[in-house]
Amino acid sequence: MQIIKIEIPHFKTVEYECGVDIRTILEDQKLNDSNDPFVAVKINNKISSIASTVNYNCALEPILLESTEGLRIYRRSLSFLLEMASKEILPDQRLKISHSIGSSYYYYFDDYNDVKESDLQKLNRKMRDLVEKACPIDIVEYAYEEALELFRGFNQPETLLLLEGMNSASIKLNKCSGFLSLSYTPLVENTSVLKYFEILKYHNGFLLRYPGSKDPHQMAPFADRPLLYSIYEEYSGWGKILNVNCIGQMNKLTTQKKEIQHFIRVSESLHNKKIAQIADDILQRKGDVKVVLIAGPSSSGKTTFTKKLAIDLQVVGFNPIIVSLDDYYLPHDQVPLDEFGKLDLEALGALDVPLLNKNLNQLFNEGEAEFPVYDFKIGGRREVGKTLKLEDRTILLMEGIHGLNDGLTPDISAKRKYKIYLSALTQLNIDDHNRIATTDNRIIRRMVRDHHFRSYDALNTFKIWPSVRRGEEKNIFPYQDSADSAFNSALDYEIFVLKVFVEPLLRSVKPGNKEYAEAARLLDFLSNFSSIPSYMVPEDSILREFIGNSSFKY
Repeated sequence: MQIIKIEIPHFKTVEYECGVDIRTILEDQKLNDSNDPFVAVKINNKISSIASTVNYNCALEPILLESTEGLRIYRRSLSFLLEMASKEILPDQRLKISHSIGSSYYYYFDDYNDVKESDLQKLNRKMRDLVEKACPIDIVEYAYEEALELFRGFNQPETLLLLEGMNSASIKLNKCSGFLSLSYTPLVENTSVLKYFEILKYHNGFLLRYPGSKDPHQMAPFADRPLLYSIYEEYSGWGKILNVNCIGQMNKLTTQKKEIQHFIRVSESLHNKKIAQIADDILQRKGDVKVVLIAGPSSSGKTTFTKKLAIDLQVVGFNPIIVSLDDYYLPHDQVPLDEFGKLDLEALGALDVPLLNKNLNQLFNEGEAEFPVYDFKIGGRREVGKTLKLEDRTILLMEGIHGLNDGLTPDISAKRKYKIYLSALTQLNIDDHNRIATTDNRIIRRMVRDHHFRSYDALNTFKIWPSVRRGEEKNIFPYQDSADSAFNSALDYEIFVLKVFVEPLLRSVKPGNKEYAEAARLLDFLSNFSSIPSYMVPEDSILREFIGNSSFKY
């Protein structure tokens, strides 16, 4: 029998027979703390379930709940627990995941218009019972045809569609107490880990609430996000128009050239119609609104949206002028530092807020003002700015991460401001029980754009992403519900296009890099998608902001 060497925490190397179970290693070496158990492990920087085996020399690293990876695994495992409970409590109902709201997933039952509180109580009790029993979650492998036959009887048509698009000789499933589910990502070792959750009635479905990142060992009070819910509801309506809501349906569509071209045209038309509706809404406030403030997280398509909105505002009679908040950046020696001692260019304090408000008030009250122009080559403002004049039809468009924060424009009357929130909230799911995370959609967009326009590799994007996310949590998300309107920039077909661009970038991240875990996860995720050639993307699409060859100048 082959002997392998395994490096474990505290720089200790141990030897085991090839194929050793990770559970055995953790028990032998007394590594897993029952009070704060590992949720998974990394084997040479790739995330693996504790139910896995080790077949080669490697370094083994624990993943704790409080890590980003740990929280993601916990959430997916909690969803698995809900699926188990639902299968027993409501076996005739088709459980479907929809989207996230705060630290929650929104679920509903297909053809069950308004779930009963009594049913939710039964689900909660069953889930608690499964946690108490500490049922092990194992990985099993089925032959392809056998897996297909299983899911034909599971009332999961979207999962079946996804399987039918695969050609693997075998399919991995998660198994717990006789319950089987398609294995996408590693899950926790057993159900006893899943102590922290809450089920809450919400609209016609319910929320499966999970711990937030600030304290993963307890539930935070629920904070509703009505704007997010309304975006998803509207976009779900678009999904019904397009007659597509899962990857399997899209994969079938991509094999039919005329049909996928039509799908893209309708998707883009829905985008354009929504932008035109926002322009009409602004028109209703003509005479009052003088500045449109546009904000959204990284890679939500703010720049292209702003340019498209400018066209629609011109159509309804405005003379739009785009003002860049970049022009108000302070010199680096005046920019505040973050908690790591680095320049915090995403902080509100990095902008010259008094000057911005002075310029706006002067323009609105006197009809003319000189606005600054920031030159990134010299790292400061040019000596001479640009003069703007306010005429009857003039309206300013300003996009930036602080647009929804009234701290950016404290001296400007609320009636003169119209605020728009952007994000990329896809309604497309992997299958019945697995969603496409908005953050995955956005980091893929950003990675492609960083490579095309900034010559960054995937490692660079991965390294700055945590800082970007912290900035969003601090500067954008707390203000999203103050928006006058919202725009969802996600396109159901976009990942099928981005896949071709991003896969080579992800493969450049090697197992020796700590970022490999995330690169491998995204590659596994993308393996579920077929591809769409980029020439099918219209020149004025928001997607062109990331893949290039846009008809707009940036």
